[in-house]
Amino acid sequence: MVTFASILHLIQFGIASLGAYLAAHVLLCLLPAFLIAGALSALFPKEAITRYLGKDAPKWLSYPAAALGGFVLAVCSCTIMPLFASIYKKGSGLGPAITFLFVGPAINILAISFTGVQIGMDIAIARVVLSLIFGITIGLIMAWVFRKEDRERLLELERSNAFSQKAKVPAKVWLFFGLLLAILIAGTLQVGLFMNSYFTFEVAGAWAETVQVWLNSVVPPNAALGIEGVSVHGLFLIGLLVLIGIFAMPGLNHVDEGFNRWTMAVLVLISVTLMVASFQVVVVEGRVTFGVTGKLIAEVILIGMAWWAACTKFAKHELQDWLWETWRFVRQIIPLLLVGVFLAGVARQLIPAAWVESVAGRNTILANFVGVVFGVFMYFPTLVEVPVAQTFLSLGMHRGPLLAYLLADPELSLQSILITNSVIGKKKTALYVGLVSIFSTLAGYLFGMFLSRM
Repeated sequence: MVTFASILHLIQFGIASLGAYLAAHVLLCLLPAFLIAGALSALFPKEAITRYLGKDAPKWLSYPAAALGGFVLAVCSCTIMPLFASIYKKGSGLGPAITFLFVGPAINILAISFTGVQIGMDIAIARVVLSLIFGITIGLIMAWVFRKEDRERLLELERSNAFSQKAKVPAKVWLFFGLLLAILIAGTLQVGLFMNSYFTFEVAGAWAETVQVWLNSVVPPNAALGIEGVSVHGLFLIGLLVLIGIFAMPGLNHVDEGFNRWTMAVLVLISVTLMVASFQVVVVEGRVTFGVTGKLIAEVILIGMAWWAACTKFAKHELQDWLWETWRFVRQIIPLLLVGVFLAGVARQLIPAAWVESVAGRNTILANFVGVVFGVFMYFPTLVEVPVAQTFLSLGMHRGPLLAYLLADPELSLQSILITNSVIGKKKTALYVGLVSIFSTLAGYLFGMFLSRM
């Protein structure tokens, strides 16, 4: 029976999932990704994209280039979305853009390494090989199905950018793009050089323990469900993120018409937030310990260099174009992302775990399809998905359905489907979702059969 209390519990769980997600993953991941997407869209001539990914590029070049681009920018599904939207808008063919979208989150080098250590190299190798094959194959199928419509889109883009066809990418753009990419990598790469603290300092923090106890009651950490909880540090970062949104409304809404004081304020706030997010913060025994990490040192240097490059190498109108494109992607993607994460949190409570475990305990077509559906409704951020998958394995999930889940999870989360629909439309999104579901289900089933015969 549905009661007000049960509905309230679902809403609370959705909000808790959203809060945990924002605190843990948005700042050092999505903020730089949006800035990179804006730079790709505003500063790179269209010909730089279409030379390798457009309609006139040979397939033997465009699809491996898209897969390589996805591998180089190997990030989680939410981060790849603004980059996918940017290259598609800029003139990439549908097929290579889809390959880029699929491969990027699927072969995140950290997730693959973690998968090999925690679950087994058989799953890790299968994930890499099948993701590359599927990404290219699905891209080719979609390009063929929508070949007429996509060719008309690309021809229209050519007509609207007729004077930039032979443009080259200036060195200053490569420099700026490289710095933005380095900011993303330094903030997300989980290696000792960046993660280690090189010195620490403490402040009195009895209040922080009280706040942490309250946060744990509001957003209870739950490793089995992929809920990481919200720390005091995370709560502060969410507050900074809200401030960025408030400042961005007057600062970026009309930045194409000129800068104002709010524009500079939001850029400074983004820079400060990225640096604050790079601290290692620990609350213990009435004290708050701040660790100065390699990540923080790298971010300070890289952000300073990016500011220098922006202020000395670019004209005012170029910066306006960059910020306007960045803000356009934020307005298009962030609302759908937030709704998707919230709904995924609610869905985790609605799907009976015991039912999933019983159905996915054998290697059948149904069991593998359940693994795919599970990836849609119970999305977990990159790296979190691996210990969750390990939990499923310990509860009796067959390795075939487990692979199906790991293949589908980065591609078919609710938020990814919503955002993909906003970029390429309903028909293309429906085919993409169908193809990923079919390929992942069959891959898990065949992998399970292969294991049973060994």
